[in-house]
Amino acid sequence: MYYPYFRGKQYELIAVRETADIMKESNFVPIIEPVKESLGGLSKTLSAVAEVRGKAVVIVNPSYGDYSRNGDGIWSLIQNEFREHLGISVGILLSDDFSTSDALALCEKYRERLSVLVHAGFTEGKIFAEQLGGNISDTCHVFIEEHCGKLYQKHFKDTTRILLRDGFKKQTNRDYPNQEFFSDLHATFEEENMNGFGDFLIVGDDYSESGGPAYAVAIHLTYIDSNRDDEMHIYHFKSIRQDDPKDPAGKFAEALNEMIQTLSEPDCQILRTRAVREFIDLHEKGHFPGLGYVKKLSMKHHIETLADYFDSVR
Repeated sequence: MYYPYFRGKQYELIAVRETADIMKESNFVPIIEPVKESLGGLSKTLSAVAEVRGKAVVIVNPSYGDYSRNGDGIWSLIQNEFREHLGISVGILLSDDFSTSDALALCEKYRERLSVLVHAGFTEGKIFAEQLGGNISDTCHVFIEEHCGKLYQKHFKDTTRILLRDGFKKQTNRDYPNQEFFSDLHATFEEENMNGFGDFLIVGDDYSESGGPAYAVAIHLTYIDSNRDDEMHIYHFKSIRQDDPKDPAGKFAEALNEMIQTLSEPDCQILRTRAVREFIDLHEKGHFPGLGYVKKLSMKHHIETLADYFDSVR
């Protein structure tokens, strides 16, 4: 149903690890694209998923990071540590520099554990679908919407299809509006003739190794708006000071104050998730855990919010 897409940075992996139980109960399947040479964090994360008998898809040919040229180390990890955990499977990223022969070769190489093909700019969909023939339905096909129009998607119409839409409009922190529309795909994916949906959570598809100095600190929290047909919107709680990169701890406190004030409003629709309760605890203690930790909490809140939504509509 829901396929959140993570790049394997430290706090993204921790977010998967700490929500593994929620995702298993909700039948969510995280897709992880490893970007760091050290696979220790990935191993811990997949172990947490396996422990609760959940599912996860690991991209073995990442577009970014240390494994963008050779994903054999990722495959070895899966084969050596998770051979018996069939919920841990392989995904292949089909990008714009792939030919049909490249795609088929990878499908053959990883066919033992292959479960997902992520369509991310690949242009030979029709030929590829024809070449897959009767094997086409053996895999789930995830379409990154920005790269895959309806004409492309139709070549895979008899398969399990997931539409992945980037709802996060990435900007510099000080340029975000107070709140904005995020997505309605969680409520409309069936209208799109899809079996499920995905997104890049509150991070977005744009990849960078580091974020650089933060002139403003922002906390991003999604919520389901019951007054607007259950659309998902997002708050951007920002620090007051935005003119220099000094005092991130103080600026986090300013942004957190904005969040706490909104939570106290009687018509606030932000779900009191485990992550939000942790934000409240940080406010009470006056503690700044670091910007990566803050992003992790926002990702966890996003997952919890969608889990609660699907629990309510079942």
